[in-house]
Amino acid sequence: MRRGNLKQRLRLRLIRRADNVKQNLTILLLGIGLFMIGFIALAIAQFLLAQSLPREILALVGLIIAICGAITAAFGYISLSILRIFRFLLTDSQPDLKSDQSHD
Repeated sequence: MRRGNLKQRLRLRLIRRADNVKQNLTILLLGIGLFMIGFIALAIAQFLLAQSLPREILALVGLIIAICGAITAAFGYISLSILRIFRFLLTDSQPDLKSDQSHD
C-alpha cells in the first residue's frame, strides 16, 4: 500500500511540475544563461590568455559553470516538454487525476 502511495505522490508531483510553465521556462533560460557564461569563460581562457595557471583555473571554472548550466537547462527543457506529454497521457488514462471533472 505504501508503494502505491509513493507512486501516486510521484505522479502528482510530476503533474504539478508540468503545470508550472512559467517557472519551467525560467529554469530553462537560467540554464542557458549559465551555459553561455561558462562557454564564454572557456573561450576567453582558450583564445585570450597565455599559457599559465590562471588560464587553466579559468577554464576549469568555465567548464564547471557550463556543465551546471547544461544540467539546469536540460531539467527545464524536460519539465517543459516531456513532462507535459507525460501529464497529457497520464490524465487521459486516469480520469481521477483530471482537474476538470465537469464533463462525464
